Amino acid sequence: MHGKVVLITGAARGIGAATALLLAALGAQLSLVGLEGDELRAVAASCGPDALAIEGDITDLPAMERAMAQTAERFGRIDVVYQNAGIGSGGTLSLIQPEAIDRTLEVNVLGAFRVARAAIPHLERSGGYLLVNASIAALANGFPGFGAYSMSKAATEALANTLRVELKHHGIDVGCAYFSWIDTDMVRGAQEHKAFRTLRGTLVGPMAKTSPVSVAVDAAIRGMERRSRIVVAPWWVRGMLPLRALLQPLSEPTIRPAIPAIEREYAEEMEALGPDEVLKPVGPGGEAAAR
Repeated sequence: MHGKVVLITGAARGIGAATALLLAALGAQLSLVGLEGDELRAVAASCGPDALAIEGDITDLPAMERAMAQTAERFGRIDVVYQNAGIGSGGTLSLIQPEAIDRTLEVNVLGAFRVARAAIPHLERSGGYLLVNASIAALANGFPGFGAYSMSKAATEALANTLRVELKHHGIDVGCAYFSWIDTDMVRGAQEHKAFRTLRGTLVGPMAKTSPVSVAVDAAIRGMERRSRIVVAPWWVRGMLPLRALLQPLSEPTIRPAIPAIEREYAEEMEALGPDEVLKPVGPGGEAAAR
C-alpha cells in the first residue's frame, strides 16, 4: 500500500480510524472523511502532515463529490475508496420508529451508494478498488431487534455485488466486507441495552465472540492489497458464505425462545427512557449521524 491514495469514510473512530493509522504506517496517502470533525482531525494528525481530514455526510452526494475532488486535487488520484461508515440501531420491527429505519437505510444503503457514485469517475481513471462494508448481518440476518440493520446490510451487499459486475469493464474492482462482532464503539454501545445482551446470549461458538479491531483492519488492508472481491473478519466468516442458505433455518430454533424477552426488554427500556433514547443509533458515531 506504499504510495497508494486511500479515501476512508467513517474514519473518525473504530475500524476506519485504526485502518487509517496502519495504512499511514505502511506509507499510504490518506483522505479521511467523517462527521466528527475534532476526532477526524486528530486521527489525520496521527497519520502524518499530508493526511486530509474532510468533514462530510455520506448521505450527501455533493459533499461526497467534493471530498473525492479535494482528495484527487491534493494527491493527483484516488487508488482505493473504503466505504466503512455506517450506523446501527436496535428495536424489534413492531416497536422501532419508522424514522429510525429510514435513517439506518439512508446511511447504510443510500450513503454507501452515494460514496460509490462519487468515487466512480476517480477510480475509473486510476483503475482503482472500492471496498464496501456489508457486515456479517448480510449473511446471518433475522436477528430479533436488529431488523433495520440487517435489512440495510443485505442491501449493501447487493449494492457491492452489482457494482462489481457493472464496473469491472471500467477497470474498477469492488470488494464486499463481511465482519462479525468487532470491538467498536457501535458494538459496545449496543451492549448497553439489555435486549441486545439477551440476543448475544443465544449465539454459540465463534458467533458469540467479539474480535479486536485489529482483526478487521488487517483483513481490510489485505483486501485492498489483493483487490479482493470478498473480505472477511475473523477468518471463519468465509465458511459461512457457501452455507448462507442454511444459516436462517438453523439459527431460528435457538433464537426463537428468547424473542419474547427481547421484545419485553426493549419495551421496558422505551417506557423508562423514551423511544428516542432507546432506538437511536448506538455509539458516538451513530449519535453523530443522528444529529
